[in-house]
Amino acid sequence: MRKVKYLWHMARYFLKLSYNGTDFNGWQVQDNTPNTVQQTVQEKISLLLKENIELVGCGRTDAGVHAKNYIAHFDSSSKDLISNKAHWIYKFSTIMPPEISIQDIMEVDEKAHARFDALSRTYYYFLHQQKNPFIDRFSYYVYGDLDFELMNKAAQVLMDYKDFTSFSKLNTQTKTNNCKITKAIWQIVGDGEWRFTIRADRFLRGMVRAIVGTLLQVGKNKITIEEFKKIIEAKDRSKAGNNVPANALFLVAIEYPKDQQSE
Repeated sequence: MRKVKYLWHMARYFLKLSYNGTDFNGWQVQDNTPNTVQQTVQEKISLLLKENIELVGCGRTDAGVHAKNYIAHFDSSSKDLISNKAHWIYKFSTIMPPEISIQDIMEVDEKAHARFDALSRTYYYFLHQQKNPFIDRFSYYVYGDLDFELMNKAAQVLMDYKDFTSFSKLNTQTKTNNCKITKAIWQIVGDGEWRFTIRADRFLRGMVRAIVGTLLQVGKNKITIEEFKKIIEAKDRSKAGNNVPANALFLVAIEYPKDQQSE
């Protein structure tokens, strides 16, 4: 870690936070779209530190999506954010709305980048098959039988492909729709409760929710695994299933090189 030698020197920090995205319009600040997580955190920290803080997030989560482990970086001239870390974490969390929690502050190299340095991102998607008022806000209720063994076979197919245009929102500004998926699996986590884990170097907008929606078609025996492959190969969003609801999707882990790693 670098030591700040001069009071006027701007140091770079990684901020680790969690948020309940239910009432937010996603992470990213957007024109004519109020109440984003980025805007909220920026304004609160700027007020507390008495300087203009600009946050750069590790990725873009859509409206209603949650994050248990989100990383953003910012530059600041404040000299005791690390030496008095516990105090600042407490102060940051206190000034945030109840839906946002600050977990850690880490000083990093001045060139470290929360988005571009990330090696992988991991999401969870939760669903349940028996109506449950205690998890409905954070899990998707799906009625009827699902063949999870077949869904897992289809999920493994994802790792054979790179171009996921069929699972991307239309008219995005990304230069490429190529992603490297390294994990995709359904696991039972309770009585009639399931969790889909997916890890990749990057994700397209709406990608996880579209993949889950299409895997559910496999699980309901509406499409075969061969048809699932053809959907990917078509590179056509209209061929894939509908996006499942955002409320059951969580960003849970970001992997960084060496000392930037976040578990």
